[in-house]
Amino acid sequence: MSMKKFLAILCLVVVSALSSWAAKPDTLKVLAIGNSFSEDAVEQHLSGLARAEGLNVIICNMYIGGCSIERHVKNLRGNIPDYRYRKIDVNGKMTEVWGYTLEKVLAEEDWDYISLQQASHYSGLPESYALLPELAEYVRARVPEDAELVFHQTWAYAETSDHGGFVNYDRDQMKMYKAIVSTVNQEIPKSGIKLIVPSGTAIQNARTSALGNDLTRDGFHLSFLHGRYIASCAWLEAVVGVNPVGNSYCPDGMTAEECRLAQKAAHKAVKKPSKVSVIK
Repeated sequence: MSMKKFLAILCLVVVSALSSWAAKPDTLKVLAIGNSFSEDAVEQHLSGLARAEGLNVIICNMYIGGCSIERHVKNLRGNIPDYRYRKIDVNGKMTEVWGYTLEKVLAEEDWDYISLQQASHYSGLPESYALLPELAEYVRARVPEDAELVFHQTWAYAETSDHGGFVNYDRDQMKMYKAIVSTVNQEIPKSGIKLIVPSGTAIQNARTSALGNDLTRDGFHLSFLHGRYIASCAWLEAVVGVNPVGNSYCPDGMTAEECRLAQKAAHKAVKKPSKVSVIK
């Protein structure tokens, strides 16, 4: 090969590498359109996990308690300012504003990932996903072309939960978990969503470990430490793309061993999102 040809090839390689590097965002921007289950998953621990990896991540959660896909669609159709907006900056500082619309938040940032989800009590009922394609298309039309829609797979309730929606699953935790997994796998592709955050499987995995079989604070919302930490670890790997195992962020009140089990439960869930893995 001549020196001239070698230099030309080298130049192309360098330009290509620089272009690829320049295309990578300095800050990853993640928006959750959800309810208290997205609050559990992203608001408390995800920022700390990301910062421990040296990553800049902006996290925003559009919250309405118990909000279903149907209600999200009603809000977008009427441009209803019904949401509590909570935004966490790259330093972990939170801003909270009441009365936001979906249209407003979607225009606020060039979001990289936008998650959708079903209300927990409907999550295992296929018929409740009929309006998901409309919600997904509304979001796609208002975000950058390279933004990715994500679906948040929620978790089954504690075995002793008294939540009214638990009757949909005969008050059986494993029946609820399997219904959620089956329904999400069946319904989400219909909306063109390819990425699923397996928080539900991460929690079910952790329930096989020394962390215990509950992991909630009231039978359905996650415990502030162990439960929320597990779900955030699942988000870290599924969305941010970083394996949580070995992450140095371990919140006060959790031991190093508990954090290891939680991280492993989440990692196994991302690898096998539709199957419970025993965690030791």
